[in-house]
Amino acid sequence: MKEVSSGPHAVKEEEHVWIPARDGTRLAGRIWRPVSSDTEPVPAILEFIPYRKRDLTALRDSVNHPYLAAHGYACVRVDLRGSGDSEGLLAGEYLEEEFRDGEDVLAWMVQQPWCNGRTGMMGISWGGFNALQLAARRPPGLGAVAALCCSDDRYADDVHYMGGCLLSDNLSWASTMLAYVSCPPDPQVVGPQWREMWHERLDGMSPWLAEWLDHQPRDAYWRHGSVCEDYSDVECPVLAVSGWADGYSNAVFRLLERLDVPRRGLIGPWSHKYPHLGVPGPAIGFLQELVRWWDHWLKDEENGVMDAPMLCTWMQESMPPSTAYDERPGRWVGEPGWLSPHVRRVQHPLGEHRIGRPGERLTSPPLSVESPLSVGQFAGKWCSYNAPPDLPYDQREEDGGSLVFESEPLSERCEILGGPVLHATLEVDRPVAMVAVRLSDVAPDGRATRATYGLLNLTHRNGHAEPEDLEPGRRYRVRVQLNGVAQAFPAGHRIRIALSTSYWPLAWPPPEPVRMTVHPEDSELELPIRPIVEPDELPTPLFGEPEGAPPLPSEVIRPGEQRWTVSRDLVDYGSALEVVKDLGVLYMEDIDLEVTRRAYERYRWTGDDFGSVCGEIEWVMGFTRDDWDVRTTTRTVLTSDVSNFYLHATMDAYEGNRRVRSRNWEYTIPRDHL
Repeated sequence: MKEVSSGPHAVKEEEHVWIPARDGTRLAGRIWRPVSSDTEPVPAILEFIPYRKRDLTALRDSVNHPYLAAHGYACVRVDLRGSGDSEGLLAGEYLEEEFRDGEDVLAWMVQQPWCNGRTGMMGISWGGFNALQLAARRPPGLGAVAALCCSDDRYADDVHYMGGCLLSDNLSWASTMLAYVSCPPDPQVVGPQWREMWHERLDGMSPWLAEWLDHQPRDAYWRHGSVCEDYSDVECPVLAVSGWADGYSNAVFRLLERLDVPRRGLIGPWSHKYPHLGVPGPAIGFLQELVRWWDHWLKDEENGVMDAPMLCTWMQESMPPSTAYDERPGRWVGEPGWLSPHVRRVQHPLGEHRIGRPGERLTSPPLSVESPLSVGQFAGKWCSYNAPPDLPYDQREEDGGSLVFESEPLSERCEILGGPVLHATLEVDRPVAMVAVRLSDVAPDGRATRATYGLLNLTHRNGHAEPEDLEPGRRYRVRVQLNGVAQAFPAGHRIRIALSTSYWPLAWPPPEPVRMTVHPEDSELELPIRPIVEPDELPTPLFGEPEGAPPLPSEVIRPGEQRWTVSRDLVDYGSALEVVKDLGVLYMEDIDLEVTRRAYERYRWTGDDFGSVCGEIEWVMGFTRDDWDVRTTTRTVLTSDVSNFYLHATMDAYEGNRRVRSRNWEYTIPRDHL
């Protein structure tokens, strides 16, 4: 990334400001704005997240916000209530209290002498979610939002559940937030009250996973904050961004299809990252695109930002399977809208382990599968954070425990854009069951690269709000939606789908092993074909090179480590997936602070004993400056049997070597069609 140290405007920074919420709680903010805004007010842009502006996001913030400020914007980065240096308690995601606080911050911004009354919101992940959510509440002055790597549907398309199946990312994300919520404010910012604020957080915290497991179907809890409940609530322009390795690309398609406001969508090859920092590459000059977006909607400049196709996506070329990529070869393609007139939904019949050509008549007896728990150990993360190796590996071992259907070698190149769908007629031998469907690009040498996949809890076949038991032996017609993708399949390659009855540890398995029988003659694969003859409708080059402001000075004191290890003991048949995400120790020069972050995840099981599955996650967070030395350790363990989930969590907080708080939680939560 090119470092740009100056721009059209000189920038001043206010390292800390207090912003009052309506109940008197003070929220901690950091502001970058043009020096000229002292006399010439400018539009203001808010990023409102719980990830600690003072330290944990400081390097990223220092790249993004000074750059935008140098182009004529006041950028305001605020810690959510109960996080970072803000007062109060953070009790969950996207609460009504958070929305009210966001409205209060926007109202405060409008009242400042350096703001001209026009505002925008931007953010990635949590910040993308609440940008959309606050847009739906239509606060005065909010003129546009840029929402990255987020969702309009908190139940169907977020870290918690997928197709009604419980994601293991639900556990890992809850564990991450348990660790983050346990962290103290910085005494250099809040003063002597830091310890009182910290202890208030420690005494008031609890594992969010317990609440998420209390809401296994889609109910009012998940409808709250889901923009999909009424897209017409959003009345300002929306820039929606994600990547194919991210977990949130589906939302871009839905927002473009269902919003009725000026909107643009951008999906690159990236993981859960800003596109100018995007990996897998190529990264792009996204901050330049943001400037153009804000200039048009907050400064009324006619700069052609809306002249590009509504949706720009990276059409990925075929690649051998790998758990990490530096770059994904491909090209940008443009669509005038979504649904796109360039994409045709084509039905491919299924036969005896075959995917047929459109219109072909195939015959097949019923085919059955009962997958071992090992299917899924090479699945990677539901959402890649570019913490290699977290992408799916070669699918051949996974396919060995699955029911496989495969095309003949392709006679010509084939490109798909959108979400494939499997329409299947099937039966199972248990009242609760799931199906995982993986679509792979199979090279002539047999290596299989997963292109996309989908999950369905079969008790949710008629909707996520009211699950229904399955009747063993009864045939059901089900629709399994796979994630959207832009993927090219070369001539000579095959397209494969593989069906399994478990996909652990990406998704929590059903209560018991399930035998599933599929009737291929009454099933078909629907592919969103984008014919090669369709124009890409894009200028070249489409984007500039990545650039941003110089990051704050820092030094690596101890390098981090990323590791994924799959193991199996052939004596007692115990297996495990162990994930180490160690960010090392980083020294932040400007605030004289050492920051430690380390996560360890272990997912284990024994043979095909579905009652043996266990997820265990530990976090260590530490902050050291002179005689200030604090750390927290958190641990979350989730197990289950046929009837219940069992959650055990602990938290220990230390000043130096002295433990100052210890918390212990135990929950038994009944399984609800899961």
